Amino acid sequence: MKTMKTGILVFALIGLFAVQQSYAGEFAVSSPQVMEGKKVADEQVFNGFGCQGANISPALAWSSVPEGTKSFAVTVYDPDAPTGSGWWHWVIFNIPANVNGLAKNAGDPQARLAPAGSVQSRTDYAKTGYGGPCPPQGDKPHRYIFTVYALKIDKLPLDENAPAAMVGFYLNQNALKKAVLTANYSR
Repeated sequence: MKTMKTGILVFALIGLFAVQQSYAGEFAVSSPQVMEGKKVADEQVFNGFGCQGANISPALAWSSVPEGTKSFAVTVYDPDAPTGSGWWHWVIFNIPANVNGLAKNAGDPQARLAPAGSVQSRTDYAKTGYGGPCPPQGDKPHRYIFTVYALKIDKLPLDENAPAAMVGFYLNQNALKKAVLTANYSR
């Protein structure tokens, strides 16, 4: 009888732990336009450098935000670009902690869809805002890593002229957690 009570107690504690874990969840990012492991649609592809996409940044949503988050940042990075250092496609930071996503086309600074107070800094296209995938013709599929950073500070001490690598340094120094979505594209 004692073994049975102990077994029931252990089972109940395991169940409680599982419920707490599913409620808290893992910090995650999703998009209706970009799917994990799938090919990026032409709507999100760059328009230039031989590519003919619409260059519209996808909507992004994040969930299960870590406790203590004071702001967010989003980057899109291609580690497969033939540059020796990859290619930064989008860098947006100082997104307020009460925001849980970005609207479709928020990466166009002229559209004014990015959250108030956020900053979009320079990409490797030498401009601010979103610049979609455009790998060399005939190259292997490139990975496009969409990363949302939950940060322990309210604002990075940088502006729209900050290069992506500098922003990346601050992001990695101040990240509580990261949520990642990886898609691919080739032409």
